[in-house]
Amino acid sequence: MREYELVFIVHPDLDENATNEVVDRVKGWITEAGGTIDKIDPWGKRKLAYPIRKQNDGQYFLVNTHMTPSFVADLERNLRFVEPVMRFLITVVE
Repeated sequence: MREYELVFIVHPDLDENATNEVVDRVKGWITEAGGTIDKIDPWGKRKLAYPIRKQNDGQYFLVNTHMTPSFVADLERNLRFVEPVMRFLITVVE
C-alpha cells in the first residue's frame, strides 16, 4: 500500500446531496479495492484558473488515502466516467 493524494473538482451547480453522492462513490471505489481513506478535506467552492466546460468555479476535494499502485489506473478510469467530476489529479506522497 502506498500513500496517495487525490484532488478532484466537482461541478459547482450540484446541490449538497448530489455532491455528497459523488464523494461517497469515490470513497466506495477506494475501500472496495482494499484501500483506506485517511482524510477527506473539502476545500469548498473556488475560482478556476481557466474555464472548464464553460464553468468558472468548482468544488474542490482533497482525499488522503492508502491504496495499491495497481488500483490507481482503475480509479482514474472510473473518475473519467463520472460526469460531475470536471478534473482530478492523483499523486504519490513521498
